[in-house]
Amino acid sequence: MIKIGTAQLWVHDQDEALKFYTEKIGFEVREDVTMAELGNFRWLTVGPAGQPDIAITLMAIPGPPVMDNDTAKQVSDLMAKGFAGTIFLLTDDCRGTHRELVERGVEFVEEPEERPYGIDAGFRDPSGNHLRLTQLPDR
Repeated sequence: MIKIGTAQLWVHDQDEALKFYTEKIGFEVREDVTMAELGNFRWLTVGPAGQPDIAITLMAIPGPPVMDNDTAKQVSDLMAKGFAGTIFLLTDDCRGTHRELVERGVEFVEEPEERPYGIDAGFRDPSGNHLRLTQLPDR
């Protein structure tokens, strides 16, 4: 069987992203390792406390030789538009979780709304990544 273990988001500032995902979203740190032998590459992952088998890597945009400057700018531009990837978060109470996240300082770009697939809202992280908060209908 194949399972998803880690998904990745590009971030402009790993410390800012870490603070957002832990303090505002309520995720916990899974790994935070800096490898000097790889030019101080930092492997930083977070995830929901109740879901230890999945993590999101908060990956800094690398420079050369890993990524040339033009590609790094393209990735950064896509992030600014909210099109560098989306993470879908599930909740049992979209409106309640929305209120809780707003109280923690999360700014939503779409308020909770009834959709054919459930109740859904959207927000972005400090790097511009798009996140969806979804409550699936009872089945």
